[in-house]
Amino acid sequence: MQRTKSIHMLLFDGFSNLCLANAVEPLRAANTLARAPLYAWSFLSLGAEVLASSSGLPVTPQPMRPDHRGDALFVMPSYGYDALATAKTAQALRAASHRFDLLVGLDTGAYLLSHAGLLDGHRATCHWDILDEAAEAFPQVQFTQDRHVIDGARASCGGATTTLDLMLTLIERDHGAALALEVAALFMYGERDPLTDPRRLVPKHRQIRAAAALMRRNVEIPLPLGKIAREIGLSLRGLETAFRTHAGLTPARLYRAIRLAEARRRMEQTRESVAEVALRAGYRDATAMTRAFKAEFGMTPSAARAAKMSEGGQQ
Repeated sequence: MQRTKSIHMLLFDGFSNLCLANAVEPLRAANTLARAPLYAWSFLSLGAEVLASSSGLPVTPQPMRPDHRGDALFVMPSYGYDALATAKTAQALRAASHRFDLLVGLDTGAYLLSHAGLLDGHRATCHWDILDEAAEAFPQVQFTQDRHVIDGARASCGGATTTLDLMLTLIERDHGAALALEVAALFMYGERDPLTDPRRLVPKHRQIRAAAALMRRNVEIPLPLGKIAREIGLSLRGLETAFRTHAGLTPARLYRAIRLAEARRRMEQTRESVAEVALRAGYRDATAMTRAFKAEFGMTPSAARAAKMSEGGQQ
């Protein structure tokens, strides 16, 4: 059984709700899709009992203690980052750096990590509003305009939406491209803006995320793979090559996984019949869906429903 990774979110007053959600929800989705506790997380502060986000949402974190340790510490300030860059904050971050395998600066978090000397000699990025300011203040850090950066035991991203980019990359690094693509598809992440030119040049990983989002949006009536390829500006062969090269699987395999995940969700969360679930998951033949379901999850749809009901009754 895979070890659960321990993630801690170090929040500061005025943190971004969107940034926090984009950090935590992909972890929750990975656990849900994998049917396993791949990640556990907690919320920490440097002593405050209650923090308020930039929009006023109150959060009650745990004060960070010397026995808090784990796989990653996400540092999450937002506005007021310069006032937070104190000797006390720097000391706390330097002490924490010995207890966590990965330090991550979200939004303006790289500014605080830089102030503590924890990004010296590393590549990093920061919220683009203060990127030039950070580069001038900390010349020993190689700041870039990338959406996110992972450099050894340090990582950073430029804001709330780029946090999702970073989380998908970390999930892929931990558990493979297929799960990361399923998480991206669950959030409809990566769909092409219909007002832009589909033939524009974009990185291949963004194209396969766009393909995954189209698959997620077209489960009940699956799209031909050729149509998906055209929608994102690729040939069918180009789509298949992009998936093999950047994800290590075929687009058909991912589409099947997305449809079967929806079938399992419906079996566990609705009272729909197996035949109805099969139709909702894009199968015209319930027997074919049952066969594919068992191959994917090691149990029949009815057994999955019974297991979920039994689990609920024990809680």
